[in-house]
Amino acid sequence: MMGFLWFWLVAVMIVGYVVLDGFDLGVGVLHLFLTKTEAERQTALHSIGPVWDGNEVWLLAGGGTLYFAFPLLYASAFSGFYLPLMIVLWLLVLRGVSLELRNHIEVGVWTSLLDGVFGFSSTLLTIFFGAALANVLRGVPLQADGYFFLPLWTNWQPGPHPGILDWYTVIGGLVALVALTLHGALWLTIKVSGDLEQRARKVVTPLWFALVALTVVSLVATIAVRPESLRNYAAYPFTYVVPVGVVAALACVWLWNRKAQPVKAFLASCLYLFFMLAGACWGVYPTLLPATTGADRDITLSRAISGPHTLAVGLAWWAFGMTLAIGYIVFVYSRFKGKADASSH
Repeated sequence: MMGFLWFWLVAVMIVGYVVLDGFDLGVGVLHLFLTKTEAERQTALHSIGPVWDGNEVWLLAGGGTLYFAFPLLYASAFSGFYLPLMIVLWLLVLRGVSLELRNHIEVGVWTSLLDGVFGFSSTLLTIFFGAALANVLRGVPLQADGYFFLPLWTNWQPGPHPGILDWYTVIGGLVALVALTLHGALWLTIKVSGDLEQRARKVVTPLWFALVALTVVSLVATIAVRPESLRNYAAYPFTYVVPVGVVAALACVWLWNRKAQPVKAFLASCLYLFFMLAGACWGVYPTLLPATTGADRDITLSRAISGPHTLAVGLAWWAFGMTLAIGYIVFVYSRFKGKADASSH
């Protein structure tokens, strides 16, 4: 029971991070291409300014929860994924530094450089996060001691000894890039006005078509690479509500964007991300990290879970910490109402 609970608590934090930090990553991807003037670029950045750093709390909380709830998974994944984790860390640093420094440097060449760094790091982060999830779904070459090593790429084929990047994980990266860029565009339709709002609304349509196509491709690819991902759905047919939810969320994004109902369209995008991630988690449960070297080496709940006392104490502290985090998020978003403009802070 505790293993089931902690599996889904970690899943909830991952979903929280993707939904909340996803839109400001999407704004980062779009702000160089969608904005035409310096005032519009400032407006786009101010639309995420008060919330982008707070959104990343969920990423830290997820890593901290893995540390005490699933120590074997934490030790194995954080060592095996050392290279991509370092890349992600540097991208997060570059993104934060560029965003903060931009507000203090008014020299044109430096402003352009920082804009480029912010857009570049935001784009690569979306791709790496999608590829990371695809690595977990595909599996990694776990050894008998529970550890593994992944090069950046090998022959671009999923198999017993894959790299971080192959054709399947690239598909995962593209799904994340398009989904979060769409998420960011929908956020802009809520938070900005004028020509920038109209351009954001127009870019939703091509992104939506791309996302529908990539969602179908990723589903087929996942079944081909890891057919075991359908096992839980076959055992519990009512959980097919998850793919139905994906389809319904996509339809609602299209419908409400066409009707110029930005809040509803954004919430539908949140539901799409929720159902996609919930479906991925359900596809691997109760495995935490599949092994491409044999199912007997999978890191499962029963192998990775901490002791009862650790989980009980951790649950109390987790509830306290999450209460503070949720309270902070509710407060910030309640104060951050209305449209952003170039002079807002």
